[in-house]
Amino acid sequence: MSMTKRLAIVPFALLLLILLGTFLHPSVPTQTIVEGISAADTAWMLSATGLVLIMTPGLAFFYGGMVGKKNVISTMLQSFISMAVVTILWVVVGFSLAFGDSINGIIGSPTSYFFFQHVIDGRPWELAPTIPFVLFALYQLKFAIITPALITGALAERIKFTSYIFFIVLFTLFIYCPLAHATWHPQGILAKYGVLDFAGGTVVHMSAGWAALAGALFLKGRTNNSHSPARVTYVLLGTGLLWFGWFGFNAGSAFAANGIAAIALATTTTASAAAAFTWIIFDAVKGRKPSAMGTCIGAVVGLVAITPAAGFITIPHSLAIGIISSVVSNLMVDWRTKTNIDDTLDVFPCHGVGGMVGMLLTGVFAHGNINPAVVNNGLIFGTSTLFIKHVVALIGVSVFVFVGTYLLLLITDAVTPLRVLPHEEEMGLDKSQHGESL
Repeated sequence: MSMTKRLAIVPFALLLLILLGTFLHPSVPTQTIVEGISAADTAWMLSATGLVLIMTPGLAFFYGGMVGKKNVISTMLQSFISMAVVTILWVVVGFSLAFGDSINGIIGSPTSYFFFQHVIDGRPWELAPTIPFVLFALYQLKFAIITPALITGALAERIKFTSYIFFIVLFTLFIYCPLAHATWHPQGILAKYGVLDFAGGTVVHMSAGWAALAGALFLKGRTNNSHSPARVTYVLLGTGLLWFGWFGFNAGSAFAANGIAAIALATTTTASAAAAFTWIIFDAVKGRKPSAMGTCIGAVVGLVAITPAAGFITIPHSLAIGIISSVVSNLMVDWRTKTNIDDTLDVFPCHGVGGMVGMLLTGVFAHGNINPAVVNNGLIFGTSTLFIKHVVALIGVSVFVFVGTYLLLLITDAVTPLRVLPHEEEMGLDKSQHGESL
């Protein structure tokens, strides 16, 4: 039996195990909890959950328009398949690992919500007390979906599709879930340490950025790394969907239809606008034409950077975050192009570095008058405690994600080669992996 046929057995076996699990764990609620649930908050969070989900198709267009024409379908499918694979994984055990009973602040117990047991009839999450627990679980699922999809931009045009699926399963279980638990569970080690991450700058963007760098280094460069973007119009469309969906990403992280959600919405759009405009101005200073690609990349960098700070800072400070993150990421893109690192779509300079800049600036601008969750005000207000904690956490998270991801890449490659064969890369992944073309 060929390797391809042997690998095809794996997902079938997995689906059979899941089917068996649905009989062993039917997850029939004893009674749905309704006391304390707000209809307004629930309606908003249902909307926010849909907004976050649409970000992943938006990302597919954003990345798909940037790659060469023979790799558009493959690149877009890598985002879409994450919606399928991670959703199944989240229901079976992922949510439990991220938000189950804490095991030393590092990871949740896999038995707490195995197969979504005690989710439909569970009491509301303590930090989201006015919405059904199942809605909280599904909202968090959308974050888990987009994180591995973000990584694909660094691996585009050369990663084997089946190997990518195996890798995102490992990444979700061993990188994303522990990091989400450590940061967002009240008993998580980063949460107890005092790290602030309003909507995923650390959990989503830093983790995706460092994983992208590990993947780019592991896979090495493409055989031919020069190409023209297939559809700049796709990039514009993807940016619009991302910007639209990001309101759910950030404002939804207030878990209520309240003033903090409104602040997060305002800081999100202003930071993105400032970053988009800064990117093209900075390009002009360097002698480049103001481009659609540059505008879109700048907008996304601003969205990334504001994410950890969105509900903790003022609107003027969000403008500062957008401007600073745009300049830093622009410079990092220039630096990356002078190295041998083939991060195809500059995921690390934009998402990784943007997330780190946002995390550090949260420690500079956060204030308790904006959000009472801020115990220690930011550096600009004369106290250094929060900023120092964010520096320490940044270093720890960076090492954990980069080293952990590299080990997972080694494991994946040992099971099934990560990189396509040279002739498959030359043919293009649309044809060689999926038998399709534009």
